[in-house]
Amino acid sequence: MVAGNNLFYPIVGFASCVAFLYMSFGDLWADFGDHSEQIGSFVERNGTHFMVDGRVFYVNGWNSYWLMDDSVNEYSKYRVKAMLQAGAKMGLTVCRTWAFNDGDYNALQISPGQFDEKVFRALDHVIAEAKQQGVRLLLALVNNLQAYGGKTQYVKWAWEEGLGLTSSNDSFFYDPSIRRYFKHYLKTILTRKNSLTGIEYRDDPTIFGWELINEPRCVTDASGNTLQDWIQEMSTFLKAIDRKHLLTVGLEGFYGPKSPKRLTENPEWWASDLGTDFIRNSMLPTIDFASVHIYPDHWTHVQDLEYKLKFVSTWMQSHIEDGDKELMKPIMFTEFGLSSENKGFDPAQRDRFYKIVFDIIYKSAKEKGSGAGSFAWQFFVGGMEDHNDEFGIVPWQRPSTYKLITEQSCRLARIQGVIPLQTQYLKQLCSH
Repeated sequence: MVAGNNLFYPIVGFASCVAFLYMSFGDLWADFGDHSEQIGSFVERNGTHFMVDGRVFYVNGWNSYWLMDDSVNEYSKYRVKAMLQAGAKMGLTVCRTWAFNDGDYNALQISPGQFDEKVFRALDHVIAEAKQQGVRLLLALVNNLQAYGGKTQYVKWAWEEGLGLTSSNDSFFYDPSIRRYFKHYLKTILTRKNSLTGIEYRDDPTIFGWELINEPRCVTDASGNTLQDWIQEMSTFLKAIDRKHLLTVGLEGFYGPKSPKRLTENPEWWASDLGTDFIRNSMLPTIDFASVHIYPDHWTHVQDLEYKLKFVSTWMQSHIEDGDKELMKPIMFTEFGLSSENKGFDPAQRDRFYKIVFDIIYKSAKEKGSGAGSFAWQFFVGGMEDHNDEFGIVPWQRPSTYKLITEQSCRLARIQGVIPLQTQYLKQLCSH
């Protein structure tokens, strides 16, 4: 644990990259006095922008899906503080993580309506620790994939109880019994009183917002009507209980049949047949901002890196244009990653990818556009190789990557002003 903490001191060699920042950021603190180090205000939306205390808020964020799971056991609990503190030290403001684990190991929801209090206390700890570190949380509420249970587990529960209409995974979206299961889950999460802070989740500004489902797909109805109905019903239900927090769907960003002019922006032909439709799904008045993912390795058969990086640029710009002209809502790129399993992979390629994402967000922010933030997938602390996939990194172990991430924090701070909770770390990062 001591060794882990040492990782978070400024990286040797990083000082060489911040000298130029002084000229640009040295006056950033001139009108900035002492502020409370507690998260006291909810993030709100005004048109295509997020707002905190009347000022525009752009997000440099990251994914650490594992926070609740690692908080359950004492031997791994320290990683939660280590990760959130490391994120804060990089000037990052929002972490996206799972607020679900259905019927799996360390399940939060053991069976429909039955919850493990020990795991709930682990989620309480994550939220309380995020508050302490000055980091907000974007909390996802269920998985389309099977990891941590997902919609597959809900369908299995209904089938085992003799209530399921069909064994199809997509019945999650239309089976009345499963809809009742999920609504009960939503209400339980939203009204949970944190055992450490005494604050109900729906009243806690530490929570940036909610994500209905990670990467929804409903391939049995390519028209998109089934998923659209589900999003409308669940978002309306959630907003009736919690009017304070922002809400997004959790989309990957694929265009569907209702967006014929945009179909050529999809990575390949199959992306329009998944039952999702970015503009249609995000247009609902109960949805506050749109989410997009970026995985050029998994979405195209073309192996050429330059082709993939060009796709990333056009994909992002297309969705930001949608936010500006169609949706009039913020656009958040809530996952982006480049695979280490690519043939001939070199970490410098990932740096190029990160830079494209960061530059496009920065450009949109400078132009007061709808590009509101990005979240790298995914960050770990040392010793977590068992949690890793082909996209995970320990960012401070590679100075060039660390530099890209922290420079983005400084650039966005220059546009929006310094969020009070960032003062200590951004002074260190941006004003050397």
